[in-house]
Amino acid sequence: MGLRETKKQQTRTAIADAALPLFLERGFDQVTVAEIARHVGVSTNTVFNYFATKEDLFFDRQHEVEQQLATVVRERPPGTCPVAALRDDLRTAIGRADLTPDSATFHRTIEASPALRAREREIADRAETALAATLPPSPTTFLLAGALIGAHRATHRELRHRLLSGHPPHTIATDLAAAVTTAFDALCRCPQHPWGPS
Repeated sequence: MGLRETKKQQTRTAIADAALPLFLERGFDQVTVAEIARHVGVSTNTVFNYFATKEDLFFDRQHEVEQQLATVVRERPPGTCPVAALRDDLRTAIGRADLTPDSATFHRTIEASPALRAREREIADRAETALAATLPPSPTTFLLAGALIGAHRATHRELRHRLLSGHPPHTIATDLAAAVTTAFDALCRCPQHPWGPS
């Protein structure tokens, strides 16, 4: 990466890093892009040069998130069932999840904002499209991609619910890891599964 690109990336990161604490402290809908720009010391136009919408400021890693499941399938070891690869990746993510008060504030901010919840759905839709394009082709690929994204979203939704309800972090991680194993293993053993068991 050249100097110009490095500086652009640094500016982008600085803007996103400055925006998030404001969103978490006051709520997403209560913070304007102009306030964020003043906080960073740049113009509003500069912010929009890096982030097309205010939602992009909050979900500044959304492209990476949209491609995550497709990347897991694409980079799985030879002979590994795609469903099993996604199961193991999700279990790992649950084990590493930040289940602290700071994380609860992040999730509470999303729950309080219709705009952020709508953007989450858009991210999930794009992740499903990317996953379907990466799975081995079969007549049921689009259905399997939808089922996998649905299970993935439901897991994160339940994690958020339990975290915001005050459940002990170790209980959240243990219970959800077990649920993920049961659900994904059922998909991997499905008789119509075109790739066989893991």
